Parts: sequence; structure tokens; C-alpha cells
Amino acid sequence: MEQGAQGSAMTGNPEDGSEGGWEASSRPEIRPDAPRVPAQGRTGGVGLTREEAAPTARGEHTHNEAPIPRPRALVQRASVRGQILDALRTALVTGELTPGAVYSAPVLGDRFGVSATPVREAMQQLALEGAVEVVPNRGFRVVERGARELGELAEVRALIEVPVMLRLARTVSGERWAELRPLAEATVRAASTGCRATYAESDRTFHRAVLSLCGNEQLVQIADDLHRRAQWPLVSPVRGASGRGHADLIADAAEHNALLDALIARDLDVVGALVGEHFAGAR
Repeated sequence: MEQGAQGSAMTGNPEDGSEGGWEASSRPEIRPDAPRVPAQGRTGGVGLTREEAAPTARGEHTHNEAPIPRPRALVQRASVRGQILDALRTALVTGELTPGAVYSAPVLGDRFGVSATPVREAMQQLALEGAVEVVPNRGFRVVERGARELGELAEVRALIEVPVMLRLARTVSGERWAELRPLAEATVRAASTGCRATYAESDRTFHRAVLSLCGNEQLVQIADDLHRRAQWPLVSPVRGASGRGHADLIADAAEHNALLDALIARDLDVVGALVGEHFAGAR
């Protein structure tokens, strides 16, 4: 049959799998005022449109639709992954995961009593944060960090947090600052234990609470990420992991209370000096 008798022609070769389409010269014309031809559904709904005959195709709810069970396995796996991520972050802060060493997901999974999958997912998150790097066919290597990197992190944190705290010192009431006193005291108690992981968590909690008063969630998130990275231990020139000592933690925690005192008094000079010294001490 000739093409003119067909009224239109399709392009594409069905044998090689190429997608066909209407040629520009023979594409059928659809007029806006053309009558709507009803589609016939499989259930015998003559006269119904395709959407009316099958509403679930658009993702709509129907009264005879069976309920979808909750994805318990997915939730549980996400929960396990979160717990493994917290455990790995603690091991990083304490130096239990040695900088420069390579760890495989199956071995760590055996250690935590879980499969390699949640461990691998947690390590991939740590890779995004810069704590580890992927070693093909081996696992993940803990990143080795020097004093220069820690100093750079402290400088960036100061550039972000000092202006925010000075602005908050002018606008936030003394009563609101006093509400953060329990968090500052919690850092003192955590420092007294000498556990770097315990102190690291309470330290970030206090700083998040202070910065959250600015109302900028993106800023709080970025500052918290920088803070977390600043808490990872250094590697000395002799390739030994080093961290802050007990006395360093106690001195650092004491600055939190002093900072609150200055914020309540709206002493901008003291606030700026304390925050600068706080970050300098974190080096």
C-alpha cells in the first residue's frame, strides 16, 4: 500500500530496535476543537476516559485498594546504618581507627556483629565527609591529617562563627543565653571524664545551640560539619595519632561558661576574644 493511502508514516526500524516517531511532514494534525474519543477500560467501562477507567495509573487512592505494609526491613537497615555511623565516628575521634590504616567493610561488620552492607554505607558517608577515602578492592583508608589542616579548619570556623556570635550578642536577651547554661555545664562534666568522644558530642551540642539562635539552618549545618572534622585526631610527624589531653578538654569546656557570661553581659570585646582563643586552642 502506498504511503498516501495510509495517511501517515512511521520512522524507525523495528528490526534494529530504533525508536520510531512521526515524520514532521506526515505527523497527524490534532485540532483543539477535535471531539474527544472515549477509551474503553478492561473492566467494561465503556465511555470512560483512560484516566477515569484506571485512576491508579495517576497514583490516586481507591477505596478497594489494599494497604501497603510499612517497609520494616528498610527502616531497620537505616537504623543499623545510623548506629554503625555513630560508632565509627566515635572510633575516629578516639583514634581507635588509626589514621592511614585501611579497613574493610566485612571485617568491621564482623566486629559490630552486622553484615558488610550497613558498614559500607556508613563508610561511604564518612568518605563524603572527608574522614576516609575509598581504596578500590580493599576498603577504606582513614585520612591522615596534619596541624596545617586543623589550623585551616579553625580559621574557617572563626570566619563563620565569630561574626554570628557578635551579632547575637547584640540581639539575644540575657535570659535566653542563661537557658544554655546546662549545656555549657554538660561540657564541663564531659571533659572531666577525659573521654574525647563524650566531650566531642557535648561540645558540638553546645555550639549548635548557640548558633541555632541565628535562625539559619544552613549555617548551623555547615558549622557543625566543620566542627566535627576539627575533632578528628592529628597524625604527628612520627605517624602516631595524637589527640587533645584531659587538661585541654577541661580548659576548652571552661571557655563555654566564660563565653555565656560575656554574651549575657553583652561584652562584645570579650566575646570576640574568647571565640578567637577558643578556636585557636582547638588547634
